[in-house]
Parts: sequence; C-alpha cells; structure tokens
Amino acid sequence: MANHDLQFLTTLESVILERLGNPSQESYTASLAALGSRRIAQKVGEEAIELALASVAGGRAEVLEEAADLLYHLLVLLNTQNVRLADTVEILEARHTG
Repeated sequence: MANHDLQFLTTLESVILERLGNPSQESYTASLAALGSRRIAQKVGEEAIELALASVAGGRAEVLEEAADLLYHLLVLLNTQNVRLADTVEILEARHTG
C-alpha cells in the first residue's frame, strides 16, 4: 500500500467532521452521532467482534469489509470525542521510537 492510499483516512476524517458539524437526515454519520457516544462505542465493539470472527472464519474479502467498517466507526468515535487520527498516530510513533 502506498503512502498516498493512507491519506484517504484523513480525507474520510474530514468528511466525518463535516457531517458531524453540519448534520443532515441523509447522513449515516450524523444519525449515528445523534444516538450518542454509548451507541457509537457499541458500534465500534460490534465491528471489532465481527472483524475478529471474520479473521478466523471468513475469507480475505470479509476481513477487509469488517476492517473497513471498524476503521470508519473508530474514526466517528474518535472525532466525537474530539480526538483526531493524527493524535493517535503521534502515540503510535512515540511508542515505536520510545
């Protein structure tokens, strides 16, 4: 995977922030956020479990789909908590160099 491919995560985060800041009825992100942090956290947990199960019982395609779902919901959770992807990357970098 090229570095520019990973830049889509920051693009996705920008879209999420836009939808959180300007909610509309058509936006799944906005409707999920309206349900509150407990529901968002529940979705992250559900997606994590689905990914874990897919990793032992599913094929590569299912693992990829569940991983994408988890990343999306994780970004929604982080951004509703005022945490940016770059903040978490800083932690990972510090752990790697520390």
